[in-house]
Amino acid sequence: MIANTMKTTTILLGALGLLAAGASSVSAQSGYVMFPAQETHPVLSESERFVRPISSPYYHEDAFITTDLRAWYVYHKFPRNTLGGDATVAAAQVRLALTESLQLVVYKGGWIDFDDGVVRENGWNDHAAGLKWAFYQDWEQQLHLAAGLGWQIPTGKSDVLQNNNALRLWLSANKGIDRLHLGATANFIRGFNGSEHFGAADQLMLHFHADYFINRWFSPVVEANVYLVTKERDGSQTPFQGLDVANISGGKDDDVVTLALGGEFRPFGPNIGIRAAYETTVKKGDASLFNYRWTISSVIEF
Repeated sequence: MIANTMKTTTILLGALGLLAAGASSVSAQSGYVMFPAQETHPVLSESERFVRPISSPYYHEDAFITTDLRAWYVYHKFPRNTLGGDATVAAAQVRLALTESLQLVVYKGGWIDFDDGVVRENGWNDHAAGLKWAFYQDWEQQLHLAAGLGWQIPTGKSDVLQNNNALRLWLSANKGIDRLHLGATANFIRGFNGSEHFGAADQLMLHFHADYFINRWFSPVVEANVYLVTKERDGSQTPFQGLDVANISGGKDDDVVTLALGGEFRPFGPNIGIRAAYETTVKKGDASLFNYRWTISSVIEF
């Protein structure tokens, strides 16, 4: 099944590659806007370009309004003291700039192969979409702020620990300092009962990003992710968190902090990024679904 998942990912990456010629003629900072204003933001140099977030792809959202396609392949290893085994995910995301300050984001979906060491299941993830509003954009100071609202639809398969409604609110901030680019995202997740997988607790997810423009070909990336349970509800308590891979909320003592190291390669120009990151835990509760993770993705901006 891992082979099938990798085949699906290859198809997704290949489909994005076919769009590269069209994307290569678009400025890295202007891009496609469905309903453009008469005045647009200035075109920035390649060194001022921010790398899009790599780790925690469902919830790590920058403050920029872009039109792009992103393909993801994630290999996630579970610790032996919880489920054991692993999960692999192949997914695609779509972002569409409706105006210079409003973006449609289809941020969750895809196919997951879930192997707990005893039983192997595969099926669709839940799907989620929302709107992002960039309410502050200072291009000269490279300071950007945005807020978003999203909803997760229980279209996923319960056998792979999906099938929950969830409301998502988030705030994003980005700041550029010459070749250094910083970012942060705060998510509030309100889960709702809807499956047997205990995804109903309130959660706070914090994500931090830093990248540095080495040259037109490469930028190293460091990211950190924090997963907190802020409020437990009846029936939502479990001995560990599912983080972003399963609809398992965990309890207030099951906080998890991860660190990701990776980079973005741009062999085909500034609008096409090929990225990879290795991620592991820095802090976790008595049990967690996070041992380590490899994330590989491709981004094409229009």
